[in-house]
Amino acid sequence: MPPHSPGAARAEPISAASVASAASPVVVTLPNAAATQVSQPLPARNRPRPFSRLLRDPLFLVGTGILLFMALLGLSSPLFFPGDPLAIVGEPFIWPGADAAHPLGTDALGRDLLAGIAHGASVSLSVGLAATAISLLIGISIGAVAGYFGGWTDACLSRLVEIFQTLPNFVMLVVIIAIAQPSIMTLSVAIAIVSWPTVARLVRAEFRAIREKDYVMAARSLGFGPGRIILSEILPNALPPIIVTISVKVAAAILMESALSFMGLGDPNVVSWGSMIGAGREYLRTGWYMCALPGCTIMLTVLALNLIGDALNEYLDPRHKGGPR
Repeated sequence: MPPHSPGAARAEPISAASVASAASPVVVTLPNAAATQVSQPLPARNRPRPFSRLLRDPLFLVGTGILLFMALLGLSSPLFFPGDPLAIVGEPFIWPGADAAHPLGTDALGRDLLAGIAHGASVSLSVGLAATAISLLIGISIGAVAGYFGGWTDACLSRLVEIFQTLPNFVMLVVIIAIAQPSIMTLSVAIAIVSWPTVARLVRAEFRAIREKDYVMAARSLGFGPGRIILSEILPNALPPIIVTISVKVAAAILMESALSFMGLGDPNVVSWGSMIGAGREYLRTGWYMCALPGCTIMLTVLALNLIGDALNEYLDPRHKGGPR
C-alpha cells in the first residue's frame, strides 16, 4: 500500500463519459420568452393611430357638435325662415322669451334676431370656408414651388411673402373692400389675399424638410417630374400641419368678416353676425341682447374651430404617444 500524506486529495478516476462531457459545449436552456424570437411592436409614435381614437376625444366631439349645429342652422335657414331676414316682422325691442313668435326677440327696427342669426350663420361660414380655400390654393402653390426648387426661385417667392407680411393685414383688408364693391365673393377674396402668406411659409418649411427624403430621391431617380413629385410624394406627407391650419384659418376668416360687417363694410344685401352687432351697438344699455346673442354665436363658432384644431394637432402629431383623454 503506497504511502498517503495526510492532506493529499484523493484522485478521482477519469472516465470516457467525463472526458466527453468536458469536451462538449455547455448548453443553457433559456426560457420560452427569451428563446423564442418575437418581433417587437413598433413604438407608439410610429404606429398609425386609428380614427376611432380621434372620435373618442372630447374636444373633437364638442367642437364638431357645435360646428355641425351652426352649419345645419345656416343650411336650414331658408326652410325655417323663408322671408327676408332684414324685413320688419314685429315690434321693436322685444326681449328674448317675451314673444313665442320671436324666441330671441327683435332688434331696434323690429327684425327677428333668430332669423338673422340663422341666415348669418350661412353667410359667415360660407365666407370663412371660401376665403380659407382660396388662401390655401395660393399659399400651397407658392410654398410648394419655393420649398421644392429652392435657389433663386425660393429667394424671390420668399421676398414676395415678406412684402405681404409687412403690411398690416386688417388695414390692407379695409383698403381692398373700400376699393371694390362689398359682396360675399369680394370679402372672401380680400380675406384670402391677407391670409395666404402664413400658409405659404408653413408649406415652404415642410417641403424643405421633406424634399431630401429617401423616397423623394428614389422618385427622382425613377425619372418622375417635379409636378408629380410635388403632388404625389411630398404634398401628402406635408398635409398634417396644413389640415390643422385649416381650422385656424376658417376661424380667423369669420372674425375678419364679422369685424368688416361691424364697421359697415360688409355686404349690405345680406345679414351677418357682425352686422347684427354693429346695428345693436347703439342700444347696449337698453337692449344689450341685440349684441350679446350674435356675439355669443361668433364666440361658439370660433371656439368650436379651435377645439377641432387642437384635437387634430394632437392626433396628427407623431410625437404624441398618449392615449385618448
